[in-house]
Amino acid sequence: MSDLLSSVATPRVWEVGALCRAIADTLEARFNPVAVRGEITGFSRASSGHCYFSIKDPNGQLRCAMFRRAAGLLDFSPRDGELVEVRGKLGVYEARGDLQFIVESMQRAGQGALFEQFLRLKAQLEAEGLFDARRKRPLPLQPRRIGLVTSPGAAALHDVVTALRRRVPHIPVVLIPALVQGAAAPASMVAALRQMYALAQAGGEQAPAESQGAQGTKHPVDVILLVRGGGSMEDLWAFNDEQLARTIVQSPVPLISGVGHETDFTIADFCADLRAPTPTAAAELVSQPREVWLGALDLLADRLEAAVQRQLDLRHQRLDQAAQRLGRPSGLAAREQLRLSQYSQRLRHGMLLNLQRLAHKNQALEADLPQAVARQLRQQRDQLERLGMQLELLNPHLVLQRGYALLTDTQGHAVTGVRQARPGDALRATLADGVLDVTVDQPRLL
Repeated sequence: MSDLLSSVATPRVWEVGALCRAIADTLEARFNPVAVRGEITGFSRASSGHCYFSIKDPNGQLRCAMFRRAAGLLDFSPRDGELVEVRGKLGVYEARGDLQFIVESMQRAGQGALFEQFLRLKAQLEAEGLFDARRKRPLPLQPRRIGLVTSPGAAALHDVVTALRRRVPHIPVVLIPALVQGAAAPASMVAALRQMYALAQAGGEQAPAESQGAQGTKHPVDVILLVRGGGSMEDLWAFNDEQLARTIVQSPVPLISGVGHETDFTIADFCADLRAPTPTAAAELVSQPREVWLGALDLLADRLEAAVQRQLDLRHQRLDQAAQRLGRPSGLAAREQLRLSQYSQRLRHGMLLNLQRLAHKNQALEADLPQAVARQLRQQRDQLERLGMQLELLNPHLVLQRGYALLTDTQGHAVTGVRQARPGDALRATLADGVLDVTVDQPRLL
């Protein structure tokens, strides 16, 4: 009797692996195959093609695995919040001792509670025009200051700051912390966004401590990033809040939502001016690399230099043409002196002819000859004075008085171009009131 009691009181000592296998065998014999209805949460697809997720209801949660063969037979893309029916076998994942449901097939069973709530709010806000593409604003090409709303302890903050430091270290970033998960998160993000809006509208005069060593800057916030890393539908549920959505559309500057992974969508994504698939992508959307802008500046500088050179060449050509039309003052004076000499000769010849005609025609009128000669002389003198005035107007000294100079070498030859002189040559510049002896320093072509 005592041996029997001793054997009952002392339990069997199991090896861990043996106990897990025994439990798995018991589950398989008692339940399998089994069908379960529940809401998907934490769905992910590995690179191997296997899918991992949980199904839950208000009273429990069950970890599931769906291997690639079964996942390849799905006729839809499962996502968090969907209500599904799964069929498979219960078992134990012996490596961790976890209860695990191996899913062999899955079909939709209607929408889950959270997903139905998401769709109702989405339809309501869309009907009100909060998602209207016409109210979406383009992002600034080169923001002067970037606003960032996220949790200080989130990996998303590190990802965003790393991307911005790598691409645009010269642009200051303002961080206003907020909760991004849990019941208090929507109100926290609303308060942070309103504070950021005040900075954007006030030009950043009351900026809090900033990352990247940009304290004290007075530039306004030109764009706002609202970011959070990936998670289940429950983890991201704060971004499906109605008050947060209405606050987002009130932003005075473009706002980018970078929440979760590429497959995650929230109400905040639809309300934002632009949705980024990840926090890092949100940072990259507002940070054209500095090398791109420096390259653009170099290109513009080359174009400006070429345009200036074209204008200089054009002006030089016009100056050369004007100089050719003007000619040298010495040549102009010589031509006018020749014309004056010709006029004088013609005048003397004309006077002699007139006197001869008068002598032949007025022999009987010798008393009138002096008056006729005097009259003719006056006319010729008046014409001579007019010619003298015209010649004076062409006097090269008048040209010199306008600021020109007649430049000659030591032999008196006119110097009209820089190629006629070399450094050290002695030249003479004739001005309106005198002469200057000059020495060539360094000829320069225009």
